[in-house]
Amino acid sequence: MSVKVERLLINFRTIEEFKKFKQYGMQELSMKEDLEHDMIENNSESPFYGIYFGDSLVARMSLYKVKSKYDYYFEPKQDYLELWKLEVLEGYRRRGFGEQLVAYAKSFNLPVKTNARVNSHEFWERMGFQAAHYDVERDFGENPYIWLPEGVSEQVDAK
Repeated sequence: MSVKVERLLINFRTIEEFKKFKQYGMQELSMKEDLEHDMIENNSESPFYGIYFGDSLVARMSLYKVKSKYDYYFEPKQDYLELWKLEVLEGYRRRGFGEQLVAYAKSFNLPVKTNARVNSHEFWERMGFQAAHYDVERDFGENPYIWLPEGVSEQVDAK
Protein backbone atom coordinates (compact mmCIF):
# COMPACT_ATOMS: atom_id res chain seq x y z
CA MET A 1 0.00 0.00 0.00
CA SER A 2 1.41 3.38 -1.02
CA VAL A 3 1.48 6.11 1.64
CA LYS A 4 2.57 9.74 1.54
CA VAL A 5 2.88 12.71 3.87
CA GLU A 6 0.05 15.17 3.44
CA ARG A 7 -1.08 18.41 5.04
CA LEU A 8 -4.00 17.59 7.29
CA LEU A 9 -7.28 19.34 6.66
CA ILE A 10 -8.70 21.40 9.48
CA ASN A 11 -12.00 19.64 10.08
CA PHE A 12 -13.83 17.52 12.60
CA ARG A 13 -12.67 14.25 11.01
CA THR A 14 -9.07 15.23 11.73
CA ILE A 15 -9.97 16.05 15.36
CA GLU A 16 -11.55 12.61 15.65
CA GLU A 17 -8.37 11.05 14.24
CA PHE A 18 -6.26 12.99 16.80
CA LYS A 19 -8.20 11.33 19.64
CA LYS A 20 -6.30 8.12 18.84
CA PHE A 21 -3.11 9.90 19.92
CA LYS A 22 -4.61 11.37 23.10
CA GLN A 23 -3.20 8.74 25.48
CA TYR A 24 0.31 10.13 25.10
CA GLY A 25 -0.15 13.17 27.33
CA MET A 26 -0.59 16.91 27.48
CA GLN A 27 1.43 17.70 24.35
CA GLU A 28 -0.95 15.61 22.24
CA LEU A 29 -4.00 17.14 23.91
CA SER A 30 -2.62 20.55 23.00
CA MET A 31 -2.38 19.44 19.36
CA LYS A 32 -6.12 18.73 19.42
CA GLU A 33 -6.73 22.11 21.08
CA ASP A 34 -4.53 23.83 18.45
CA LEU A 35 -6.63 22.27 15.72
CA GLU A 36 -9.90 23.33 17.34
CA HIS A 37 -8.50 26.87 17.68
CA ASP A 38 -7.52 26.91 13.99
CA MET A 39 -11.04 25.84 13.05
CA ILE A 40 -12.49 28.69 15.12
CA GLU A 41 -10.01 31.13 13.58
CA ASN A 42 -10.81 29.71 10.11
CA ASN A 43 -7.09 29.17 9.53
CA SER A 44 -6.72 27.29 6.25
CA GLU A 45 -2.92 26.90 6.52
CA SER A 46 -2.74 23.90 8.78
CA PRO A 47 0.63 23.22 10.46
CA PHE A 48 -0.38 19.57 10.84
CA TYR A 49 0.93 16.82 8.58
CA GLY A 50 0.22 13.15 8.67
CA ILE A 51 0.28 9.79 7.00
CA TYR A 52 -2.85 7.79 6.39
CA PHE A 53 -2.76 4.02 6.13
CA GLY A 54 -5.99 3.19 4.38
CA ASP A 55 -8.52 5.55 5.96
CA SER A 56 -6.74 5.86 9.31
CA LEU A 57 -4.31 8.55 10.39
CA VAL A 58 -1.36 6.52 11.74
CA ALA A 59 1.40 9.16 12.03
CA ARG A 60 1.39 12.90 12.52
CA MET A 61 3.50 15.96 13.29
CA SER A 62 3.24 19.73 13.54
CA LEU A 63 5.60 21.77 11.42
CA TYR A 64 5.90 25.51 12.08
CA LYS A 65 8.02 28.04 10.21
CA VAL A 66 9.91 30.32 12.61
CA LYS A 67 11.10 33.70 11.33
CA SER A 68 14.82 34.49 11.31
CA LYS A 69 14.46 37.27 13.90
CA TYR A 70 13.63 34.50 16.43
CA ASP A 71 16.50 32.25 15.35
CA TYR A 72 18.79 31.50 18.30
CA TYR A 73 20.03 28.16 16.94
CA PHE A 74 21.46 28.51 13.44
CA GLU A 75 24.29 30.34 11.69
CA PRO A 76 23.66 32.25 9.53
CA LYS A 77 20.44 33.39 11.21
CA GLN A 78 17.49 32.40 9.03
CA ASP A 79 13.95 31.12 8.90
CA TYR A 80 13.78 27.56 10.17
CA LEU A 81 11.23 24.84 10.83
CA GLU A 82 10.15 23.69 14.26
CA LEU A 83 8.95 20.10 14.27
CA TRP A 84 6.60 19.23 17.14
CA LYS A 85 4.52 16.31 18.25
CA LEU A 86 5.88 13.67 15.90
CA GLU A 87 4.13 10.44 16.72
CA VAL A 88 3.30 7.12 15.11
CA LEU A 89 0.52 4.99 16.54
CA GLU A 90 1.75 1.93 18.41
CA GLY A 91 0.66 -0.70 15.88
CA TYR A 92 2.33 1.17 12.99
CA ARG A 93 5.79 1.80 14.44
CA ARG A 94 8.96 0.48 12.79
CA ARG A 95 7.43 0.75 9.32
CA GLY A 96 9.22 3.95 8.30
CA PHE A 97 6.34 6.39 8.91
CA GLY A 98 8.32 8.53 11.39
CA GLU A 99 11.27 8.60 9.01
CA GLN A 100 8.94 9.68 6.18
CA LEU A 101 7.63 12.60 8.24
CA VAL A 102 11.16 13.71 9.14
CA ALA A 103 12.29 13.40 5.51
CA TYR A 104 9.33 15.57 4.49
CA ALA A 105 10.37 18.29 6.99
CA LYS A 106 13.97 18.13 5.74
CA SER A 107 12.81 18.41 2.11
CA PHE A 108 12.22 22.16 2.59
CA ASN A 109 16.03 22.45 2.95
CA LEU A 110 15.67 24.74 5.95
CA PRO A 111 17.23 24.01 9.34
CA VAL A 112 14.92 22.01 11.60
CA LYS A 113 14.64 22.15 15.39
CA THR A 114 12.75 19.68 17.52
CA ASN A 115 12.56 18.73 21.19
CA ALA A 116 13.46 15.12 21.77
CA ARG A 117 11.11 13.20 24.00
CA VAL A 118 12.45 10.85 26.63
CA ASN A 119 14.05 7.79 25.00
CA SER A 120 13.85 9.28 21.48
CA HIS A 121 17.46 10.49 21.16
CA GLU A 122 18.54 7.47 19.09
CA PHE A 123 15.76 8.08 16.58
CA TRP A 124 16.72 11.75 16.09
CA GLU A 125 20.40 10.93 15.75
CA ARG A 126 19.58 8.23 13.18
CA MET A 127 17.63 10.91 11.27
CA GLY A 128 20.75 13.13 11.11
CA PHE A 129 19.87 15.46 14.00
CA GLN A 130 22.29 16.48 16.72
CA ALA A 131 21.77 17.69 20.26
CA ALA A 132 21.98 21.48 20.33
CA HIS A 133 24.47 23.01 22.75
CA TYR A 134 22.29 23.54 25.83
CA ASP A 135 21.70 27.17 26.82
CA VAL A 136 19.82 27.41 30.12
CA GLU A 137 18.11 30.73 29.21
CA ARG A 138 17.13 29.68 25.69
CA ASP A 139 16.34 26.01 26.29
CA PHE A 140 14.84 25.97 29.78
CA GLY A 141 12.68 22.87 30.01
CA GLU A 142 13.49 21.72 26.47
CA ASN A 143 15.82 19.14 24.97
CA PRO A 144 16.56 20.67 21.55
CA TYR A 145 17.82 18.62 18.64
CA ILE A 146 18.69 20.31 15.35
CA TRP A 147 19.19 19.30 11.74
CA LEU A 148 21.59 21.39 9.68
CA PRO A 149 21.30 21.53 5.89
CA GLU A 150 24.49 22.15 3.92
CA GLY A 151 26.02 25.55 4.59
CA VAL A 152 24.37 25.97 8.00
CA SER A 153 26.00 25.53 11.41
CA GLU A 154 24.88 25.84 14.99
CA GLN A 155 25.11 29.30 16.58
CA VAL A 156 28.00 29.30 19.01
CA ASP A 157 26.60 32.05 21.24
CA ALA A 158 22.83 32.44 21.12
CA LYS A 159 22.86 35.82 22.86
